[in-house]
Amino acid sequence: MPASPSTARVINDRLALRLLQDEGPLTAGQLKQLTGLSRPTVADLVDRLTAAGLIEVVGEAGEQRRGPNARLYGIVASLAQLAALDVRTEGVSVVVSDLLGEVLAEAALPIGGELGTGPAVEQAVALVERTAKEAGADRLHTVGIGAPGLIDPATGDLRNSKGLPEWHRRLVAALQERMPEARVTIENETNLAAVAEQREGAARGRDTFVLLWLGHGAGAAVVLDGTLRRGASGGTGEIGFLPVPGTPGLPSATDCEGGFHSLAGSTAIERLAAAHSLPVPDPLPGELAAASLVRAATGRAASHLPSAAFLDTLADRLTIGAASVVAVLDPGCVVLGGEIGAAGGPDLAARVESRLRGMSPLPTEVRPTELGGEAVLRGALLTARDRAQDEVFSP
Repeated sequence: MPASPSTARVINDRLALRLLQDEGPLTAGQLKQLTGLSRPTVADLVDRLTAAGLIEVVGEAGEQRRGPNARLYGIVASLAQLAALDVRTEGVSVVVSDLLGEVLAEAALPIGGELGTGPAVEQAVALVERTAKEAGADRLHTVGIGAPGLIDPATGDLRNSKGLPEWHRRLVAALQERMPEARVTIENETNLAAVAEQREGAARGRDTFVLLWLGHGAGAAVVLDGTLRRGASGGTGEIGFLPVPGTPGLPSATDCEGGFHSLAGSTAIERLAAAHSLPVPDPLPGELAAASLVRAATGRAASHLPSAAFLDTLADRLTIGAASVVAVLDPGCVVLGGEIGAAGGPDLAARVESRLRGMSPLPTEVRPTELGGEAVLRGALLTARDRAQDEVFSP
C-alpha cells in the first residue's frame, strides 16, 4: 500500500535531513540528485524544513559559473546543545557540542579516589556546568555518558560493580536533578568506543566486528549485522572474566583476577615489561604507564631484542582472548582499541593477526584503533547527537 501524502512528506524530510547531516550543506539540486525525488517535491520539502526552522541557507555554490548561484542549505546547528562524558576511575572528560556534533568546549578533571562519593559527584556535575557555560549553552538537550561497568538493560542504569567508584552510579541522577530538561543516558564505555570506531575509525565499512578494548582493564564490544549486542544482562563483552590458560587461578563472580584481565590488563602488561627488563619511558600527558611501555617497545622492536620479545609475548596473550571470541562469533574483524591498542598500532595488530591465523581456521583481520582512548568520548557524543536529532527532527 502506498504511503499517505503526510507519511511520504515525513519520510522525505527525514531523508533530506539525514543527507544534510552526513554530507554537509547541499543545494536543492544536489538533494534532488541524492534523494531521487522530483524538483517540485524537493522544493516543497526545502520550504517546509526552512519554515520549521530546521534548515537554513548557509552559503552559495557554483561561484565559478554564470548566472545566479545556487543556495546551500544546512541544518540549524544551534537548535540544541549536547554534552558527552567519558567517566573513568580516576576522573572525567567532557565535551559540549551543537546539534551537528561540532565541539564548542571541552574540559577534563582528575577526581582522586580519596574523595567521598558526594564531593566527587559535585565536582563532575560542576565540570559539566562550567563547560556548558563556556560553550554558550543555556541548557543542554542531551547528555551522553560512557562509563566502565554493566548497564542494566531493563532500567538503563549502571549496575553496582566491585572495584568501581560509587560516584559513577550517582552521576546520572545528579545531572538529571541539576539539569531537569536534559535527556541523560549512560552506556558502557567499550560499547561507545565500538560505535565510534564503526562510524569514524578502524571499523568503517564493517557491519560485523569485535572491539577488544585494552586500557586499565580488558573488555570487548560486539557488533553483529550492524547491531551493537548487549546481551540478556548487559554483559556481552565482559572478556576480563574469560577463563584462560596462563593465569594463576580462575576468576570469580566478583573479581576478574585469574581471567583474561590477568593477562591483558594494564598492571599485567607493566609486570610483563618489567620481566623483560624494559626501561620505563616518559609517558605522554595523561598516558597510561602500560601504554607508554607498549609505545616505546614498538618504536624499538626492530633493533632491540627485549622489546621485540615483550611484544611477542603480549601478542601471544592477546591472541588467547581474541581466538576465544573469534571461535564463538566469527566476526571477521577484531579491532585492538583503547590506549594500549593505540600504543601498539599496526605492529601489535599484525603480530596478533599472524598468531590468530595459526590458531583459528576462521579468517580474521586484526586492525589497530584509529581513535585510541578518545573513542569513548567520541562514541558518547555520536550517540547523544543521534538521540537529540531523532527528537528535534520528529514531525
